[in-house]
Amino acid sequence: MKVVITGGGGFLGNQLARKLVERGSLCGISGQAETIDELVLFDQMIAPQARKGLEESASFVEGDIADRELIFSLVDRDDLSLFHLASVVSGEGEQNFDLAMQVNLKGGRNVFEACRVPNSQPRVVFASSVAVFGGRAMPSVVGDTTKPAPQTTYGVSKFMCELMINDYTRKGFFDGRAARLPTIFIRPGKPNAAASSFASGVFREPLNGVPCDLPVLREQQMPLLGYRNAVECFIRLHEADPAQLSDDRAYNLPSTTYSLHEMIAALERVAAKHGITLGPINDAPDPMIQKIVATWPTTTDSSRGLALGLPNDASPDQVVEDYIADFLKQ
Repeated sequence: MKVVITGGGGFLGNQLARKLVERGSLCGISGQAETIDELVLFDQMIAPQARKGLEESASFVEGDIADRELIFSLVDRDDLSLFHLASVVSGEGEQNFDLAMQVNLKGGRNVFEACRVPNSQPRVVFASSVAVFGGRAMPSVVGDTTKPAPQTTYGVSKFMCELMINDYTRKGFFDGRAARLPTIFIRPGKPNAAASSFASGVFREPLNGVPCDLPVLREQQMPLLGYRNAVECFIRLHEADPAQLSDDRAYNLPSTTYSLHEMIAALERVAAKHGITLGPINDAPDPMIQKIVATWPTTTDSSRGLALGLPNDASPDQVVEDYIADFLKQ
């Protein structure tokens, strides 16, 4: 089978690609494990570091996801699965409405239209977000039946794509599933334009021995999921039997709520265990970031996802241990 990953140059898309290469197979349209004989990573730009170690196992396509002809060219087989992760992120979307709509909405529509393969039903897994929730009436715990009321352009575009996933699936165009991601941590490399970037930075920068400026209050709570389990959730949601899924194909991924105080305490415990001297964490409030983050839910109900076998983290300490093993001890 062929697997396409949009956003393959980004952290999660790249980690997903590496996991699929390690597995070598995926449960596809047939409902049985199928050998992955073609893996394509698509993104606007795929850096050499993202290609490293994948040169023999994958091909790389760079371009604009709003380029309909280019996206359609990626879907050239019936036995295909597609993971759609390409996106303008939250902070960038607030600063550039038109770009967010061009990439997230038009790009998403291009992907979904390309997957309308005659005589086939490709599996399409879309990376959505708990940013689809928000508003003054948002309950303290949001579940899959909570009414979305996104308060950012990013969240709006994600919810629009969720609705398309449901309708394209209802029409039989493809077999779609949407994974509502909480904040994913710990991302290596440099900070990105996501409003939640600090949730990785508060671990990453101190572990690298450099200062971290914290743009939100330490009392701020947020639902977190480690990057390893986020990748595993994508795969398990893809492999779920369609008979197990409901008409609403959007699933909150499992998460656990932590405050910044708790996150920093976990970092300090693990660093002490490994003898790592941490860089300082400085309080540097950013009103725009705090305003965006304050619109997001702090606790999610992921009971439907858990019933499908989607995994959660044992503790934030374990995610820090994973990050040290994967990215600091290389």
